[in-house]
Amino acid sequence: MRTYRAVRSFPAAVQLLLVNQAGVNTGFYLLVPYLASHLGENLGLSAAVVGLVLGVRTLSQQGLFIIGGTASDRLGARGVIIAGCGLRTVGFALFAFGDDLPVLLAASVLSGLAGALFNPAVRAYIATESSDRKAEAFALFNVFATTGALVGPLLGSLLLLVDFRAAALAAAGLFAVLTVAQALLLPARRVAPSGGSVLGDWREVLGNRRFLAFALAMMGVITLENQLYLLLADGARRASGWDGAVSLLFLAGTCVNLLLQVRITRRLHATGRRARWIALGLAVMGLAFVPPIAVAAADPPESVPAALLRLAPLLAAAVLLQLGVMIGQPFVLELIPAFGRTGLTGTYYGVFYVLSGVAAAGGNALIGWAMDAGADRGAAWLPWVSCVAIGLAGAAAVARLGARGALPEPAAATPPEAGTAPAAARPNDARPEDARPEGTGGDAARRAGRDDRAASSPRARKEPAQ
Repeated sequence: MRTYRAVRSFPAAVQLLLVNQAGVNTGFYLLVPYLASHLGENLGLSAAVVGLVLGVRTLSQQGLFIIGGTASDRLGARGVIIAGCGLRTVGFALFAFGDDLPVLLAASVLSGLAGALFNPAVRAYIATESSDRKAEAFALFNVFATTGALVGPLLGSLLLLVDFRAAALAAAGLFAVLTVAQALLLPARRVAPSGGSVLGDWREVLGNRRFLAFALAMMGVITLENQLYLLLADGARRASGWDGAVSLLFLAGTCVNLLLQVRITRRLHATGRRARWIALGLAVMGLAFVPPIAVAAADPPESVPAALLRLAPLLAAAVLLQLGVMIGQPFVLELIPAFGRTGLTGTYYGVFYVLSGVAAAGGNALIGWAMDAGADRGAAWLPWVSCVAIGLAGAAAVARLGARGALPEPAAATPPEAGTAPAAARPNDARPEDARPEGTGGDAARRAGRDDRAASSPRARKEPAQ
């Protein structure tokens, strides 16, 4: 009920995009976790070709986030969201009917490009619509995304009892429904000309040293999040001797997220600077990898009670990891657009996620190396300690940026009391994009005169994110 009231307090467009994200993650996880086995077992493709197809999808998405962000700024987030959902519909439908490599590669490119389009566009739209309540909006966004990530694999496993084609068509159908829903219900927002070239916008973002320093400090987040699929998953299987133990890690983290995300964000949003909570979140994520060290070198269990006992540190790690994400992530997404002018919100998100994709690839390679090296040298603790170090180093970096005044500090907003009218129903609430066009007047002046020193001054830090 608390979450429902929080959702209702936001404009209708934000509510729609929250439901949209639950649908997006449901459709994605309904299909993608089972794609590799379909390509290898059903179609008989070699491991190399399976890796190629999956790699093309990931590269198409992670490498093109900046395209989606820029398109959102210049063409409007609404159209980019609709286009992304439409492309994902076509891509997943091709997976249902494609048996040869060219079709599969086309499906991978389209589904990856779709994610590159609507991911930064959705975040840019929510950031603009939620005004000074960005952190709470992104906390709810995380809840809906987590719900979809839980429901998707369950539906997928049921549909696979029929066949893979049924799962792929169901996912494509869900994205088709989302496409129609966005086209009919999502309001269009006025877009002002940027006043410069696309390359000029990219240079402006990449030349923002404060933003790049923050993005680099945050690379540990995506690396540690990915260990739920790599290191923690491997540790759970080894500790319990049961492949299904991995699902318990996901379930534990999901339950914690659904129960506590909104409460945590509301409580933290009212007190303290954002850098403090982001650093705390990273530290908790790093410390989550301490409990599994106790069972990292344990022999395979000989009984069910022993397996459950050894699984306990892994479950604690999954819960702590999710807790760290819940503490820091909403404030990360809140800060990203505050580094620059309003007209580049999508581009800032796009660049941030490109860098996150690079971090995910490099971080997984590093932890994979630590797992192999630890196994070869009898140092099973090595990958776990590496994750602890990554989390604590990121926390220290964010804390230092905050202490130096290098991070913007959006104006704190008081969450609405229970029972107040939804924001969409209060006609006197003026939205920034309705009050003045983006990229004009003050934005042009800030673009011409802002440098890193001025942007990190006390006066600049007090400006609310737009």
